[in-house]
Amino acid sequence: MSKRDEYVAKLKQTVDELNEKISVLEVKANHAQTEAKAEIEKQISSLKEQAKPLTDKLDHWKEASEEKTDEYLKEAKKIRDAFVHSYNYFKSQLK
Repeated sequence: MSKRDEYVAKLKQTVDELNEKISVLEVKANHAQTEAKAEIEKQISSLKEQAKPLTDKLDHWKEASEEKTDEYLKEAKKIRDAFVHSYNYFKSQLK
C-alpha cells in the first residue's frame, strides 16, 4: 500500500467515525425540546457541510499522482482538524 493510500484510508476512517458520532448526536437531537432541537439540527447540518470538503479532497487525492501526496496531506489535515474541532465544540455544548 502506498503512502497516499495509507493516508487516504486513515482520513476516510476519521470521516466515517465522525459521521457515526454525528448520527448519535442526531438521535439526541430527536429527544431534545423543540427550540433546542432546531438549534441542534442547525449545528448538525453545519457539521455535515464541513465534512464535504474533506470527502471531496479524499476523492481528488485518490486520483492525484504520488508527487502530490504531501500537498494533499497538508490540506486534508487542516480540513480534518477544523472538522474535528467543530465536532468537539458542538458536542461540548450538548452537555
